[in-house]
Amino acid sequence: MSIPLFNSIASWLLKKRYHQIELFLKYPEEVQEEVLLNLLEFAEDTEIGRHYDFGSINNYEKYKERLPVVSYEEVEPIIERTRKGEQNLFWPTTVKLFAKSSGTTNAKSKFIPVSSEALEDCHYKSGKDLLCLYLNNNEDSQLFTGKSLRLGGSKELYEDNGSFFGDLSAILIDNMPLWAEFSSTPSNKVSLMSEWETKLGAIIKESVQENVTSLAGVPSWMLVLLNNVLQETGKEHLFQVWENLEVYFHGGVSFSPYREQYKSLLPRKNFRYYEIYNASEGFFAIQDRNNAEDLLLMLDYGIFYEFIPMDIYGTEQQECIPLWEVEIGKNYAIVITTNSGLWRYKIGDTVRFTSKSPYRIRITGRTKHHINVFGEELIIENAEEALKMVCLKTRTEIKDYTAGPIFMNGKKKGSHEWIIEFRKAPEDLNYFTELLDNALKSLNSDYEAKRYNNITLEIPKVHVARENLFYDWLKINDKLGGQHKIPRLSNRRDYIEQLLRMSSS
Repeated sequence: MSIPLFNSIASWLLKKRYHQIELFLKYPEEVQEEVLLNLLEFAEDTEIGRHYDFGSINNYEKYKERLPVVSYEEVEPIIERTRKGEQNLFWPTTVKLFAKSSGTTNAKSKFIPVSSEALEDCHYKSGKDLLCLYLNNNEDSQLFTGKSLRLGGSKELYEDNGSFFGDLSAILIDNMPLWAEFSSTPSNKVSLMSEWETKLGAIIKESVQENVTSLAGVPSWMLVLLNNVLQETGKEHLFQVWENLEVYFHGGVSFSPYREQYKSLLPRKNFRYYEIYNASEGFFAIQDRNNAEDLLLMLDYGIFYEFIPMDIYGTEQQECIPLWEVEIGKNYAIVITTNSGLWRYKIGDTVRFTSKSPYRIRITGRTKHHINVFGEELIIENAEEALKMVCLKTRTEIKDYTAGPIFMNGKKKGSHEWIIEFRKAPEDLNYFTELLDNALKSLNSDYEAKRYNNITLEIPKVHVARENLFYDWLKINDKLGGQHKIPRLSNRRDYIEQLLRMSSS
């Protein structure tokens, strides 16, 4: 098939899909209730369906009363039974694919089930919707005249008892529909290479020969790849390599710390950035407007959403609410029911709604990734915004960072300890630290209260990390490439201590 013909067919199909998106924009509650009832009906003869009598549940209130909210640890036994060959336990169709996720707070691997329904009706459907929304906003786009440079995980799929596991990106690439493979670079063979540093060279070798019109991947790892592209080609910026490059689709980590670095690599004012929100458990939201900072929650992917207000999360008062009861501006933990057989499952992410018509969100962090040792409730959204403010004032650039608590010890008060790897370091670290402290106070009233007159917290302690410290940490922990992320905030000192030891060795 020629590229012009492919371009016209793809554009027609994507525009047709936009009318379906308009349906859940207009009737969000009805669409979500229909998703839930369809999931219950489809799975009523599974082991879980019979145990909770799915056949007699005909509304959300009964569903909420009957099924508990669960974590991975609570559903792990039934997932392990499926991995060893048993079927029809939590989902009626055969489940043989599992997205392996080590997480960032728990070294124990998680194996998230990925059904054929989730592949088609969630993950691949979202890929088409991303393009649909982008083209709807940019009718002059030449996206399909070239290819998308995708950067996925660096692990192949492994077989165990007749089931297969690996990075979600490896599962998606290995089962990719023809239309997606046709429009992507590098080849599947290179994309599924296991050794990250060898893979990096292979991606560059294949991709610099292509007409790349879009980029897709995690910002931290894509930045490594793009800097290597410039180094290998001897070019000053990426438009000298791919002159028709027009958009970067990114997700996985906050884009804020990397935005200025991307602008220097892609120095065109009309270059576009589009954010996505996906995870091993599903694909949840897509930026639906140019230059927006929030994402449209996608309501017809076979995922039913519930939310726990973070001010009662983990308490005896903890209670889920459905989508139609959320409030704008509040921080919520997400609970999902999916077409892979996860029922009222806590994924560990937190979001804040910016709009209810339609439902748009901003990702604010992780339920386990915050610092609240002293009642300061510092979340990733606060940290990212504070660093962005300070970098603009000090003309610095951050490559990676992590932060954790300094615990009280006798008369010694508590504090926060930061390790920051700079691409462009501050001239005065004390001034940078002072600005960071003030920025956090301006963004978080609980932090400000604990810092008042040093009552509970003293000014943060900031270390400048040596070059490639975080890269070396990821390499030692076999986390190079693709979907692996630096743990940003933690209530523990595990990461801080390990990185400090690596700095001094």
